[in-house]
Amino acid sequence: MDTETGVNDGAILLLSLGEEEAAEVLKYLSPREVQKLGTAMAGMQGIAREAMDKVIQRFEEDISAHTGLGADADAYLRSVLTKALGADKAGFLLDRILHTGDTSGIESLKWMDPASVADLIRHEHPQIIASILVHLEADQSAAVVNHLPERVRADVLLRVATLDGIQPSALRELNDVLLKMLSGNEQIKRRKLGGIKTAAEILNYVGSTSEHQILSVVKQVDADLAQRIIDEMFTFENLIDADDRGMQLLLREVTPESLVLALKGASTELRAKVFRCMPSRAAQQLREDLEARGPVKLSEVEAQQKEILKIARRLAESGDLAVNGIGEDQYV
Repeated sequence: MDTETGVNDGAILLLSLGEEEAAEVLKYLSPREVQKLGTAMAGMQGIAREAMDKVIQRFEEDISAHTGLGADADAYLRSVLTKALGADKAGFLLDRILHTGDTSGIESLKWMDPASVADLIRHEHPQIIASILVHLEADQSAAVVNHLPERVRADVLLRVATLDGIQPSALRELNDVLLKMLSGNEQIKRRKLGGIKTAAEILNYVGSTSEHQILSVVKQVDADLAQRIIDEMFTFENLIDADDRGMQLLLREVTPESLVLALKGASTELRAKVFRCMPSRAAQQLREDLEARGPVKLSEVEAQQKEILKIARRLAESGDLAVNGIGEDQYV
């Protein structure tokens, strides 16, 4: 099942649930997932019964008694998001989807697109920018970095890498800065943020061009720090060192199209690893698809590799995938 189909099916399923049940589901999703599902829900009108039945059958749930498909989609979405996320977060997301409302605070940045976050903070001191980025998911932070002026990117990553938590007083000052940019007074949770690992996670998502440029500057400032960041980075090629069982679990969650694109930019060794961890018939089909596929844009290859790495990181965090021996000689 491709990503778009999955999002649409999820939207239909949520519209089929009661508001309370849908709100409970949304509480466990990330901001990016809620936004995708919310956008799909807002655009749905006149869902065919046959389509709904297929989704219900796929999820193996009998929810026909709680269908919300006849309700006004905008009103339903507003009610569900408010119950799941609270008025402030729901207000900002609804503003993105339905073009109404507003919200604020550090947590609200997670609900903003990277370009908007970058525009908001680009004129702040690099230390402020670094302190903000460590509150976001790594892929969102990476996208924000790519929207920042090139001259400040490496400086910001240096500060992320050397950030060892944020003092309560500094956190309050940071919140004050954001409150001047936005409206509202959303509270911030205290937690240890920043450091080598955070910097490496952000660099994993920025793309090869920005990655090499940033690391080059960091090396000039502090070669040891740059190497420590590199050591923490997890790249697509590192999957060569994944255990076979974990790789098999990973491949089950990747669509054939995504895998073909990702492997267009992979080494012969990694391809061999993938083929070995697949059933023989599927491996043969993958070889044929790779041979038949013509030139592919590097940006498309990197995008699919990043999506697969997201799955790999999730499996690694849950203990279902073990990866060792992260390469140290990719940046020279």
